[in-house]
Amino acid sequence: MNEIPILDLRSQHRSIRKDLLAAIEGVIDNGQYIVGPNVTAFEDEFARYLGASHAIGLNSGTDALHLALRALDVGPGDEVITTTFSFIATAEAISIVGATPVFVDIDPRTWQIDAKALEAALTPRTRAIIPVHLYGSPAPMGEIMRIARAHNLDVIEDCAQSVAAAIDGKKTGTFGTIAAFSFFPSKNLGACGDGGAIVTDRSDLAERVRALRAHGGRKKYYHEEIGLNSRLDEIQAAILRVKLRHLDAWTESRRAIAKRYNEGFASSHAIQRPIEETGRYNVYHQYTIGVAERNALQERLRAAGIATAVYYPLPLHLQPAYAMLRGKEGDMPFSEAAAKSVLSLPVSPDMPESDQNFVINAVRELTLTLSAA
Repeated sequence: MNEIPILDLRSQHRSIRKDLLAAIEGVIDNGQYIVGPNVTAFEDEFARYLGASHAIGLNSGTDALHLALRALDVGPGDEVITTTFSFIATAEAISIVGATPVFVDIDPRTWQIDAKALEAALTPRTRAIIPVHLYGSPAPMGEIMRIARAHNLDVIEDCAQSVAAAIDGKKTGTFGTIAAFSFFPSKNLGACGDGGAIVTDRSDLAERVRALRAHGGRKKYYHEEIGLNSRLDEIQAAILRVKLRHLDAWTESRRAIAKRYNEGFASSHAIQRPIEETGRYNVYHQYTIGVAERNALQERLRAAGIATAVYYPLPLHLQPAYAMLRGKEGDMPFSEAAAKSVLSLPVSPDMPESDQNFVINAVRELTLTLSAA
């Protein structure tokens, strides 16, 4: 039996193989491999796509978070509030600059950062907020920006999973002071290797990030501060330019699959489905459900040939890397409950309808069986 994958990149790449190879050959023929014409063109195209003033290509989404904080001069003595229910890169970037991550719980209905919990966590040391648009669904940016403005805080949007997501037509990454994107291969807009970008409307921040990504210098061999080697690769930029042209179509395919899943699971009270709130455009980087018998369901789906994944099995406040913050079980009950119940299902843009039906029927039947046991 062939397994139904979470994401079938081979199939996706087959459909645009000719264009991808032509783009790569163009880079080789040009002979410019570092911050060449494709990086410059992609930065312009990506900024225009999002409706932002500046995009700066970087080596990874993690570097994007790190350099966003550096550009804002966040550092030792500062606190940055973020969700505990995210990939460690969100908090890691805070720690790298010497600041302290302050974790808050999620809204159990949406799995997004809880704005009320965020506001309650403010202290005189709070410098910034990092909301994460988890699973491709926008965080509550209206409430977050209200809090940020009231307390003069910077907002760094973690858009690693949310490229093309929007609230009332405004794309994620354009609400806060600055935003970080990831082009890891499995992202909705993924390279064939690592890649990332920072997006902002502030020219001063864009200029600083461009220097930081090139060893802290605006002029070659002249370095104003300690930076990084974090430039987006020219070949990856060429690949991303090809893929960006297909992003809207792929996004609509993901949304159509999610709609089919939602309809298929509507009659099951044992399955928590993603919420489609009015005005919020979810791009379904992951189609994630919540079920009480998650581990058993995952094992049975694996036996049936359906790949699944758990994003994320351990909240950040309980990670050994953050033991120094003395987080303990019970501190973030909604995130801890989600970590035990969430399960992401296959949602490839070109996923055959027969596979979609197979997943729906298997999840529905197995959930019913486990609930009755």
